[in-house]
Amino acid sequence: MDILFDEALIEANRRRAWNRRDDKALFLLDMAAEELADRLAIVERRFETAIELHGATGVTARRLTETGKIDSIQRIETDARFELDGQLPQVASMEHLPLTEASANLIVSPLALHLTNDTPGTLIQIRRALKPDGLFLAAIPGSGTLHELRNVLLAAEAELTGGASPRVIPFADVRDVGALLQRAGFALPVTDAESYTVRYDSIFPLMRDLRAMGMANPLKDRSRKPLNRAFFMRAAELYGERYSDPDGRIRATFSIIYVSGWAPHESQQKPLKPGSAKVRLADALKTTEVKLS
Repeated sequence: MDILFDEALIEANRRRAWNRRDDKALFLLDMAAEELADRLAIVERRFETAIELHGATGVTARRLTETGKIDSIQRIETDARFELDGQLPQVASMEHLPLTEASANLIVSPLALHLTNDTPGTLIQIRRALKPDGLFLAAIPGSGTLHELRNVLLAAEAELTGGASPRVIPFADVRDVGALLQRAGFALPVTDAESYTVRYDSIFPLMRDLRAMGMANPLKDRSRKPLNRAFFMRAAELYGERYSDPDGRIRATFSIIYVSGWAPHESQQKPLKPGSAKVRLADALKTTEVKLS
């Protein structure tokens, strides 16, 4: 398995963001929590035991509880300081989850799975921890996220130094996420993506928000060479030239993949085998079948 992310640095970034907490910069997590709660609210069943995986502020756990669909929720975090209402979370890394097999009815992951080196393995752990017919919900930053920032940082570095190193992490495509769910053994997997455009006065408040989200560059092979003021000023100029609106403000794209999948159970609907249909499609559509020559 290739190691893409520095796990210790991820935990340090998250801890630093929590210690310097800026609630205004947490809009993305708040939006994801709202969307996940809305999706849970329309599921016609109740979940006795729920788990939130690395939800930082706990806003997702709170919103899920407010739906009235769950009896209790346990939070798992990378640091004990991520407490919510005086309740300490269970501490574990993002990839080694302390989950007992078939122990939860609902597991939710808000904006964390994109930072796992072994995402298939993490999904398998989650699926095994669900009771039969248990539900998994997740929000995962997807391809297209921060593409503007990625482009201008690469362009600025190439222009000033003649080379470039990755400074924005890669994000998965929605189809790849769906395939990973199937590979992990989830039944009835569903994935869809929503894109959000956020506007800033310049690149600098955008980068401050990313640090406040704990999203500073965690790539294991990141460049350790310090960047000077000239680099950031040139990146700001390129951003303004390429991705600004008529009023001078710049755009930043965040694409979120919303995921649902169920632990297999005999009561779930299963697709028919090819050739087993008992009704002609033309009859079902109440139309006339026209044979081609």
